[in-house]
Amino acid sequence: MLVAAAVCPCPPLLVPEVAAGAAPELDAARAACADAVGVLAAARPDRLVVVGPAEESGRGPHQEGAPGSFHGFGVDLEVRLGRDTGPRGPVSRPVLPPSLAVAAWLLGRVGWSDAPVEGLGVEDALEPERCGEAGRSLAARAGRVAMLVMGDGSACRTLKAPGYLDERAAPFDAAVARALAGADVAALMALDAESARELKVSGRAPWQVLAGAAEDAALSGALLYDDAPYGVGYMVAAWS
Repeated sequence: MLVAAAVCPCPPLLVPEVAAGAAPELDAARAACADAVGVLAAARPDRLVVVGPAEESGRGPHQEGAPGSFHGFGVDLEVRLGRDTGPRGPVSRPVLPPSLAVAAWLLGRVGWSDAPVEGLGVEDALEPERCGEAGRSLAARAGRVAMLVMGDGSACRTLKAPGYLDERAAPFDAAVARALAGADVAALMALDAESARELKVSGRAPWQVLAGAAEDAALSGALLYDDAPYGVGYMVAAWS
């Protein structure tokens, strides 16, 4: 059963080494993410499931200790998902998609050791119904399950945003923020997949996986961060 969830954005810029000179711009988001992960630890879960968007090569389950890196972003930084269960040494073949690599960095930053960790990379086009099914399955994995859900809002909030300015972007993100603040499962499930795709929203499918997992959990929500640096909607929430 799902007992807690944290929702965090997943830009590699969240990692200070990747952001370099621009790192202070996301300090508030990093602090909110740390607070959200703290809510997961306080729930004393038997298992933590990390869910994030993934391209084809990173989709599917990822075991604890799976390696990832930020080499592709010009930084010699390697991470492991949860505890390092493999042999010591450099990461020779990263398997975590970027969203789960950012999650692994977040967990490492707070020193997560409260429960075993597993990951799931979700394709952007996964239908809402299948997202809900995946969430219900994950919630049944243990008696007390916590989830760390990675994903960004629209990338169309300003003229300089990756997807340019789209007037639909701010209302879409505002609806997501309200749903996350209220732990509103129905509102998350009602997010339109086509609109999310057009607005370059990476979090739609992971959020709907969370909605499926939380259907019968009766959790309360709190929105810890809601802003659009770089024209991309970043939201942090905690459910417990």
